[in-house]
Amino acid sequence: MAVELQAVVMAVYGGSRMQDLTTSTPKPLLPVGNKPLLWYPLNLLERAGFEEVIVVTTREVQKHVPDMKMKVEVVCLPDDKAAEMGTADSLRHIQQKIKSDVLVLSCDLITEVSLHEVVDLFRAHSATLAMLMQKAPEPCEHVPGQKGKQKAVEERDFIGVDDSGSRLLLLANEEDLDDGLDLKKCIFQRYPRIHMKMGMLDAHLYCLRKYVVDFLADNDSFASIRRDLVPYLVSKQFSSHKNVNHETDKKDIFSYIPRDELLEMALTKSSWNDHRGDMRESYHGSRLRCYVHVARSELCCRVNSLATYIEANKQVPQSSIFSDEPRVHPAADITDKFMVGTDSMIGEQTKIGEKTSVKHSIVGAKCVIKERVKITNCIIMNGVTIQDSCTLQGSVICNNAVIHSGADIKDCLLGSGLRVNSKEKRVNEIIVGNEQLMEI
Repeated sequence: MAVELQAVVMAVYGGSRMQDLTTSTPKPLLPVGNKPLLWYPLNLLERAGFEEVIVVTTREVQKHVPDMKMKVEVVCLPDDKAAEMGTADSLRHIQQKIKSDVLVLSCDLITEVSLHEVVDLFRAHSATLAMLMQKAPEPCEHVPGQKGKQKAVEERDFIGVDDSGSRLLLLANEEDLDDGLDLKKCIFQRYPRIHMKMGMLDAHLYCLRKYVVDFLADNDSFASIRRDLVPYLVSKQFSSHKNVNHETDKKDIFSYIPRDELLEMALTKSSWNDHRGDMRESYHGSRLRCYVHVARSELCCRVNSLATYIEANKQVPQSSIFSDEPRVHPAADITDKFMVGTDSMIGEQTKIGEKTSVKHSIVGAKCVIKERVKITNCIIMNGVTIQDSCTLQGSVICNNAVIHSGADIKDCLLGSGLRVNSKEKRVNEIIVGNEQLMEI
């Protein structure tokens, strides 16, 4: 697999829906299960046998790309343009480095799904596109600062597939369904039965043919793979391409698809064109084919909001990804180890004092947690100091924050480097600015 596909991980800014977390830590470096988010797609590729990967990122993230066994080539986007460039823009930026078909992953994907599930579809059907999707999860119940507010809705898709469940025939955003669907008659002629699936989420994992990257290089109107390129490819599957000029028509994907003279000869025989779904798709003249693998019960999530970030930190420690990882780092110093729940994780060089309990929580590296502290359902990032007799519940505490003695924090997000005063009580707040705190 590593030979026939080049791997590319997109690790640019992002995080527009989680800016309270990313103001001081770039999204690819946010810790999940005490690993930077970028580590997860790299680990997925390495376990699948890839020996090389291109990481498209920024200079800020470049310094902190995780060390892996495989060769990691880092390509930095221009500083003045990186924030505005979408995933298709980024792929266009590295077009000269793409020598074969490509596997593109987002840095915010965490999944137990085997890459072979998607790649095998790509291979078996000579697909133009094969992608991974998941069923939308239930909204997170407790998100800091959102009590009483309307829960954010994911960008959910509506798809139509064939009897096999893998040929992707239709794709639309659910918000667009109010205007109705434009269903082409030719689709129903070839697929009398189309299975509709609602509430689907794009996992941002794509296998693409080399000619798609070449097409992108000549068409800069495509900014995003998800929003622009994928809908275009799906919609073009059943379009007529008889009059496309391979030499001059640079705006049509069909001019980039290599000619198959033997197939074209077969298609000129009228007797080969009279079949429906019982013949190989090739004989219908559909040279552009899109496929989808829908994740089943395996962990599959995109960390693109505060809610999904919290949920990922709950699920990842229990997943097969961490089956070989120690829950408590050997270099952690814990006075009463039985006070740390088996469903919690403690990072390297973290010190935890007497009579302190940690339940259903993740504590990062180099933290100092004093005596008689109670931590439940929390994410504590790196370098955090929590003084004695504090109570923390359902909260996210960012890097290098300091919480003074006796403070009580519930369902809050505390930004990097901020302080909470002694015996102060905070409930359901997002605290990321100086104006919200008495002591900095």
